[in-house]
Amino acid sequence: MIRRIWCLTMFENYFNEFIDIGVIGQTFRGERGDDLKFEFHPVSISDFSPKGFKGVDDSPYGGGIGMIMRADVLKEALVKGVVEAGGYSSVDELHVVCPAPRGKSWNQEYAQIFAKNHFSTDSTKDLVFICGRYEGIDERFLNNYVNEFISLGDYILTGGELAVMVILDSALRFGPGILGNKLSAFDESFAHGKLEYALYTRPFEFEGIEVPHALKNGHHKEIEKFKVESADEMTKKYRPDLWQKLKNSKSE
Repeated sequence: MIRRIWCLTMFENYFNEFIDIGVIGQTFRGERGDDLKFEFHPVSISDFSPKGFKGVDDSPYGGGIGMIMRADVLKEALVKGVVEAGGYSSVDELHVVCPAPRGKSWNQEYAQIFAKNHFSTDSTKDLVFICGRYEGIDERFLNNYVNEFISLGDYILTGGELAVMVILDSALRFGPGILGNKLSAFDESFAHGKLEYALYTRPFEFEGIEVPHALKNGHHKEIEKFKVESADEMTKKYRPDLWQKLKNSKSE
């Protein structure tokens, strides 16, 4: 089974390294994953503008700073560049996502849910990401064609490309068979509401500091105890906000 991921963008080259390197590159080359394989298809928005690159945006009605991406050009890119090119019967066969400040905040739990909804054999729709640029996108296109908005946080990027890469990188890890060890994504920072425990490898001693005794004696109960206590200490020290949130949830 193949899951196609489309991306409407002004700058296709942004994704060249992303889809070629590391775990994500291996995933898109079909080297990782179980029954579901992934394809990435960037679509150049300017190819669907009569004036090319310069016709994608225009000045805003009512005045204001910056330029607005045109609804008609984006629709052409979506319909011709994705629906018709991909052999879909209509836009309804797709799930259209747009990174934007109005979206729900992205986090580990959201990434896991997103993967379950879109990167599993139970999902039925291919994904389309819309990469905004300039001052923003005409509201009429957003209202008519976007199914889900996602926010990486309360800050602004110059374009949606980086946001799309973050979303894909963090969510694809939860796809079936993507990570070599199926437990890897569930034994790391944020997986249990706190940071991951401290990690150690060779050499045994570094600048006078040895690996903690619990990790070298081979006793599984002591190792597990160390991991729990270390995760608590790391969270208290570096993310007291997460620790307070955990305390509050336990007291409710």
